[in-house]
Amino acid sequence: MRQLIILTALLLSGCAATEVPVAVRIGNADPAVSVAARGETAPVGTEAEDAADDPAIWRNPADPAASLIVGTDKKAGLYVYGLTGTTRSFIDAGRVNNVDLKSDVMVGGSRQIVVVASDRNDLANAKFALFTLDPLAGTLRLLGTLPAGRGEAYGICLATLDDALHGFMVAKDGTISQYRFDLTGQPGATLIRTMKLATQSEGCAVEEGRKRLYVAEEGRGLWRFDLAADAATPPVLVAPADGKRLVEDVEGVAVAPDGRGGGFLVVSSQGDNAYAVWSLGDERWLGRFRINAGRLGGTEETDGIELQLGDFGADYPGGLFIAQDGMNALSAQNFKLVAWADVLEAIKQQARN
Repeated sequence: MRQLIILTALLLSGCAATEVPVAVRIGNADPAVSVAARGETAPVGTEAEDAADDPAIWRNPADPAASLIVGTDKKAGLYVYGLTGTTRSFIDAGRVNNVDLKSDVMVGGSRQIVVVASDRNDLANAKFALFTLDPLAGTLRLLGTLPAGRGEAYGICLATLDDALHGFMVAKDGTISQYRFDLTGQPGATLIRTMKLATQSEGCAVEEGRKRLYVAEEGRGLWRFDLAADAATPPVLVAPADGKRLVEDVEGVAVAPDGRGGGFLVVSSQGDNAYAVWSLGDERWLGRFRINAGRLGGTEETDGIELQLGDFGADYPGGLFIAQDGMNALSAQNFKLVAWADVLEAIKQQARN
């Protein structure tokens, strides 16, 4: 009997799945063009751990070079960075995973910049952590926390829909809850609908014009929900995690409308350290890119990403793309800054060839 048990254990161990090396995943995936980061943030404070996670961008319309980045240290709180990468401030918020922000939101009696993070300090009960951002001081002020359903808080994205601020909480188990915020007095949130993906999900982004919610299911691919339809309407699989365009884990999602019905949809293909790009309006495939080693180092194992079009000063004249760097050589994790014009030029050059 003992010999049978040992033999069975050996057979089972031989059948156990082994992780495919990243070099093999890169070789099997569709080609990706190479771009270099033009900037990077200071490392987060939590060292030797998977800590930096997700960025959000506030563009200063009066002085684009004075724009700000909010980034999460998911073990500790939220950082505010300038475009030079220097730390402007830090607020201790505990375990906050993803972050998003919206300008021109009515808070009390004035229009302010609202920052919302997914609060996972209670792993059984998701919460929204709400802040206001002072654009001059580069500091965050806590407004409070609001319940966001059962489960571990993971992904978060915001949208202005029907003149109201909405927050989408993606729980780790794939449950997605949409809430409408009221910040005119005591902060409150009303549940609008609940949606579901089958397995672990995180990154999300909303295209407000067409009322589309994009969510990354880590092991299966990128999904689109129609927010104008009934909550029971099933989502559409935009791109599977087939090892070609998207290699699991599928992580961060960013949308960047251009104001004319177009723009870009970008997804972090974490499994092969790449980023997949579609045209936002018609979901037409455009290509893939990687951030190479360059002067500042490349990016590996990226979780959160963000993209905003427009002028961000001399270094980022056509838009700013930010990616979490899950390795960052000998330092703690940080965020890399890429000129979107560099990405588009590299993709166009590949298409010409």
